[in-house]
Amino acid sequence: MQKTTKHLVNVRIAAILFTVIVSSGCATGQLGKHNSDEFKNGMVVSAHPEASEVGIEILKKGGNAVDAAVAVQFALAVVYPNAGNIGGGGFMVYRSAAGEVNALDFREKAAGSATRDMYLDTAGNPIVTKSLYGHLAAGVPGSVDGMVEAHKKYGKLSWAEVLQPAINLAQNGFKITQRQAGELNGLHRKLMEFNPNGTAFVNLESTWKADDLLIQKELANTLRLIKEKGRAGFYEGAVADSIVGEMKRGNGLITKEDLKNYHSAWRKPITGSYRGYKIITMPPTSSGGIALVQLLQSVEPFPLNKWGHNADSTVQVIVEAERRVYADRATHLGDPDFYPVPQTGLLDAAYNKNRMSTFDWNAATPSSKLLAGQIKGAEHEETTHFSIVDRQGNAVSITTTLNGSYGSLVAVKGAGFLLNNEMDDFSVKPGAPNMYGLVGGEANSISPNKRMLSSMTPTIVEKDGKLFMVVGTPGGSTIITSVFQTIVNVIDFNMSMQGAVAAKKFHHQWLPDEVAVEKDALDSTTVEKLRKKGYNIIQRGPIGRVDAILKTKWGYYQGGADPRGDDKAIGY
Repeated sequence: MQKTTKHLVNVRIAAILFTVIVSSGCATGQLGKHNSDEFKNGMVVSAHPEASEVGIEILKKGGNAVDAAVAVQFALAVVYPNAGNIGGGGFMVYRSAAGEVNALDFREKAAGSATRDMYLDTAGNPIVTKSLYGHLAAGVPGSVDGMVEAHKKYGKLSWAEVLQPAINLAQNGFKITQRQAGELNGLHRKLMEFNPNGTAFVNLESTWKADDLLIQKELANTLRLIKEKGRAGFYEGAVADSIVGEMKRGNGLITKEDLKNYHSAWRKPITGSYRGYKIITMPPTSSGGIALVQLLQSVEPFPLNKWGHNADSTVQVIVEAERRVYADRATHLGDPDFYPVPQTGLLDAAYNKNRMSTFDWNAATPSSKLLAGQIKGAEHEETTHFSIVDRQGNAVSITTTLNGSYGSLVAVKGAGFLLNNEMDDFSVKPGAPNMYGLVGGEANSISPNKRMLSSMTPTIVEKDGKLFMVVGTPGGSTIITSVFQTIVNVIDFNMSMQGAVAAKKFHHQWLPDEVAVEKDALDSTTVEKLRKKGYNIIQRGPIGRVDAILKTKWGYYQGGADPRGDDKAIGY
């Protein structure tokens, strides 16, 4: 009897130990073998379940990560109109299964007739609404050209195959979420103001409700033209006529010549290292890649793992790093085709280490006393990001946006899509903050055909020469810090992909001199310690909506879909 009892105790202990080991594996994504949330053949994580479904179906049909990315981009233009788009722009970072890397800049451009002071009054002060709403706020869209170029270079399936799912969604409609119903109802008055001729986004019969069908016939027709004619289906012909007609109605600047002359640009990715991991990220005109590598270099000498996630020392080091990096961003970053960005100097590990040597553990560094470093030689939070990995291991990280939620609020009559309000991401007046409080300088001043600076930070991480992570987020000025903290959460704090994405975050951007903190991100003791040192802690709503994929040591894909939105990770 004693032997039997002892045996049962041993069995129970073994069972408990097994449960702990398996649970730990799920928490870190590294210890145990795969679980039900990990997949071998591919994964798509995006801001909307319908778009994620479109992407995974393309992968199942034999398409690669780029095919799926193009399909998801166009699907998001239908089902996630506040940020998904064909009337905006963005950035793509690509890594092939063999390790080839590339970056595509399909950021919008200023129109050819744009002028440096176009948003200033006669006294030289910014007229805030002019760069935020209406036709004059729109830059020349880049998304369609970007997808054409990406597919031309890397796509496997036919162009028609990757466009058709979005056409079906626009033509037949999709059920809106509770979140989307609230957004559309909240914008009803403004959408009516800027679209007196009507738009599919306005419900004239009643208020929008969850599961209502949003049908977009005009957008379906536009997508068919893009399917049939490729780039010319958007930048020329009937759609171009509609865009220019819309500009004339609202005194905008974009012309047929602007549209025809727009081209996205292939660029060499920014690369860096962090604790033995290789970081592959976006170069200018995104500020995100340089800033991300600067942040990682700045904190690498410090034992974050020892201190713990969101501990007071961890927060202080990260805030001081962010303060210095955003000061550099304001002065040194802009469109490299117009301004000599000192990339080599900013990415020098010794430079960033030296910048960190000036902070005092006993007191916060006042931003007013911190200028950009001497080197030798801004967006809204309604951006969207998606991450995709295919069966072969090709990976795509894309961040795309209209800038503000629903962009300029102008839907192109006859074509059915929203125009961006990206012109606000220029330094409307050098030294004056944009809608996110970001301050910019001469490097990001308005100039004809120039791309406005961005914070978008699509990123891919390698470990030992193999794919490790695909990550990115919306969030305007918080994009860089959200991507940074997500990477740190996995590498330093051994979190799972979902855990790292969901973890509460905080943000500092030099000016204004305050630490924005999500509710419950820091405990009261940590907040008190930081406030005593002079840190201005401000509670705010959700920070970022990270969508990411982690490849575990067992070769399975683990998704992280941000619970702050309707985001969905789907694998197979």
